[in-house]
Amino acid sequence: MKQFKLSSKRKSSGQVVVLLIIVLALLGGAWWWLNSNKENAAREGTGFAKEAFQKIAVQHDANFFNSRLSPQARMNFPASAQQEFMNEIVKLGAPVRPVDVQGKIEFNSQFFEPHGSFHARIYYPARYADMDLTISHPVGRWQIDEVAFVPQREQPAPAPVPAAPPPPPAAPAPQSPPASPAARLHRNPHLHLQLHLVKRSQRCTSHRGSG
Repeated sequence: MKQFKLSSKRKSSGQVVVLLIIVLALLGGAWWWLNSNKENAAREGTGFAKEAFQKIAVQHDANFFNSRLSPQARMNFPASAQQEFMNEIVKLGAPVRPVDVQGKIEFNSQFFEPHGSFHARIYYPARYADMDLTISHPVGRWQIDEVAFVPQREQPAPAPVPAAPPPPPAAPAPQSPPASPAARLHRNPHLHLQLHLVKRSQRCTSHRGSG
């Protein structure tokens, strides 16, 4: 009788262990499946965001823009607003650099309702523009919930630098007044001697004439 009870206990404990192994295996499989789906969703969402930047800002694809707007975004962006939005982008021309998209996908309750916010600064020939995009994946496919495109303000052309005025003409060098006879005699003693001899000669001539 004791042997029968022991064997039944071993059998029931063995069943419990097997059941626990099955439960753990199911939980592990579910965890792996959730993580795998999360990674795939994050990869797909990032790829969709990059595609949206290319289609809208580079290729100016109005059909893609319209078809990927969420119902609420389509109410905020009627057909006329969509056309005006695309025209503003087309006016800037083609980007001169590759578009570098920054952002990430996040999840509600860690695994569900993926959504993300992305940003890029797009450089066009004359100026750059900042573009922001919010996306989500409620049912079936990724969609655009919000989009903003803000071009840089146009910079005014610099005013021409005025030419420097010509320098004023140089002032003439001051001329010294003519030297007085006394100064000339002081500078040249030979001239003083000559004048003395002339005066002496004139006096001798006058005395001879009077005699």
